[in-house]
Amino acid sequence: MTGAAEPRRVVGALIRDPHDRIFVQRRSAERRLFPGCWDVVGGAVEEGESLLDALGREIAEETGWRLRRVVALVVHEEWVADGLRHVESDYVVEVDGDLSSPALERDKHTEFAWIAADEVSLLDENARGGGSNFIKGVVTAGHTWLSNSSGKSGRIL
Repeated sequence: MTGAAEPRRVVGALIRDPHDRIFVQRRSAERRLFPGCWDVVGGAVEEGESLLDALGREIAEETGWRLRRVVALVVHEEWVADGLRHVESDYVVEVDGDLSSPALERDKHTEFAWIAADEVSLLDENARGGGSNFIKGVVTAGHTWLSNSSGKSGRIL
């Protein structure tokens, strides 16, 4: 008896700054999946790795920053790419490091931006470029949580 393959676990970091803006970075045009699209920091969970360990690793690899604290889980959703199911968990997080100068993986990401709640329309570029509104939805969910939390510490995971 054969069943569907287990979905690939993916984490995303909605990195917030002191002004409740969320960090996004543009994927390079050479990327196989979602080339040229805006994205949040994150990626696949490696075998034997917890979701939060993967989150910390991805933040360090993609920005050079260090995960200080996970504030809230705001999105847990399934999507399909290249015929593979992915289950993504996205967290509002705070990091340590120079927020004005991320150490981008230049072969994977070409630029970055800090997005306020009233600036999420920048992410419409993804859908216009043949991508989707998934990242816009994730960032919007993060801003909604931040707005509803009114600066409270939130639930620590």
